Amino acid sequence: MFEGITLGQYVPGQSFIHRLDPRTKILCAFLAMLAVLVANRPVAIILLTLLTLLFTGLSGLSLRLVAGTLRPFRVILAVTFILQVFFTPGEALLALGPLAVSREGLELGAVILWRLTLLVVISSLLTLTTSPVKLTAGLESLLTPLQRFGVPAHELAMMMTIALRFVPTLLEEAGQVYRAQQSRGAAFTRGGPVRRLQGVIPLLVPLFAGAFRRAEDLTTAMEIRCYRGGANRTRMHQLKFSRNDWLVLLLACLTLAVILALRWWG
Repeated sequence: MFEGITLGQYVPGQSFIHRLDPRTKILCAFLAMLAVLVANRPVAIILLTLLTLLFTGLSGLSLRLVAGTLRPFRVILAVTFILQVFFTPGEALLALGPLAVSREGLELGAVILWRLTLLVVISSLLTLTTSPVKLTAGLESLLTPLQRFGVPAHELAMMMTIALRFVPTLLEEAGQVYRAQQSRGAAFTRGGPVRRLQGVIPLLVPLFAGAFRRAEDLTTAMEIRCYRGGANRTRMHQLKFSRNDWLVLLLACLTLAVILALRWWG
């Protein structure tokens, strides 16, 4: 049930994308997601898809590994597509009782489905190619200018990174609990919807208990090491932009500019 899900994992490597500064990857991911949200023409969606495939290839990651990040969202993707197909008014192609499949619904559903897929893949490329330590450093560096307005940059970066870091751990623990409950005769896939929901309870209770236990262990470990947040902290490796970082950032900015031009003047 939980095998093959790679959400939040980091895959070590020495590819072109791995070697980029974490700030570059964070900014490019943000610009790419913004471009996906504002794109409203087929040529724009095709351009973003080609660029996503290009950077997936440059990351050295297999398509199967990247596709595994879509598994936790497959229900959301399917429901979103179905809702658009049946509830978007337009030219009816097929009638199923009171519901009708419209041509406009199919087109809109396909566009939204593809947008959501690109968003998940782009964010996954960021986490798959950036270690939690570098991700924290990059987020903290980008948020540091906001400290003058009272924003706790280090604490926010640490909180987001820890949340991402524990997603694979929780998925692995959920898989272990799922197999253990199945061996004891738990029925997760049999019966009606009510019985299936009742069958999830034996999975959620130990999972939440384990999550709270891990959080308490992490808090204790940080206190033992005298962790005091970002005050007077130094880093062994200082972040520095390279020529490749500037080129990738320029490409991301140009891509967003082209998408905006196609939206308003195309």
